[in-house]
Amino acid sequence: MSPWTSPTTMTSSKPPSPREACSVASLREALEHLEKSPGKRLRPQLVEAAALACGGGPWESAAEAVELIHTYSLVHDDLPAMDDDSLRRGQPTLHVAFDEATAILVGDGLQARAFELIATDERLSPAQRVELITCLSRAAGFNGMVGGQAIDIASSEQAMDLHALSHMHALKTGALITAALELGAIVAEAHHGQRETLRAVGERVGLAFQIIDDVIDVITSSDNLGKTSGKDAAAGKTTYVYLMGLESADAEAGRLLSGALEDLDTWGEPANELRAMLKRLVVRDR
Repeated sequence: MSPWTSPTTMTSSKPPSPREACSVASLREALEHLEKSPGKRLRPQLVEAAALACGGGPWESAAEAVELIHTYSLVHDDLPAMDDDSLRRGQPTLHVAFDEATAILVGDGLQARAFELIATDERLSPAQRVELITCLSRAAGFNGMVGGQAIDIASSEQAMDLHALSHMHALKTGALITAALELGAIVAEAHHGQRETLRAVGERVGLAFQIIDDVIDVITSSDNLGKTSGKDAAAGKTTYVYLMGLESADAEAGRLLSGALEDLDTWGEPANELRAMLKRLVVRDR
């Protein structure tokens, strides 16, 4: 399912997209540019898998919302004032393909659209909508993704120890992964114990995901990676590979994945897709 789908037209063969509502041609073209390369869509798949593991529920708008937040973050992270990157998902970054102002506005619009999708999904109860918006906004904000990015910028070319690095990535990367699992639990009306387990799973696998990103950044070319490889090391940023070494970092990611899977040992067959998703997050080459 496209991350641009409206919750009121889930069954449409050609759902509307934000670009159809845009009155400015450059914004429509920029959104079309993003749609050409939608990425791996791991976070929305986590929402769906977590919902199914907890008994099911109307997960679609929450899944699309978390992907829109993730995509907005990539658009803004690539800007010259942030990570200043020219390649994302195998194509020129948005500010390179268009201009910086367009990239900023598209990111802003994607973020707003994410919360609109949840707020207008009438299959969810009012309480669920509030809880979903609260969970997602917290993960994306100052105590989540934005805060982690701020630490990353402030610590550029400064040495970090393992604790500081893990804290930064728990915010910058892990918070949204954990939120994806929590969103699935909310739409499924999961009980407290299930939600606590999914939160622990998210924290483990979110860290493992970032460690593997650092490993892949060292061993994979830009063409295969779809973005500029080796950029963090070239910029003097601290990585897990720098602190732990390649083999130890890879082994730590495997240990964290094993712990996350053990957390789901008693969940039975409904969690099979979730277990498979956790493996896809960590056992990958791009």
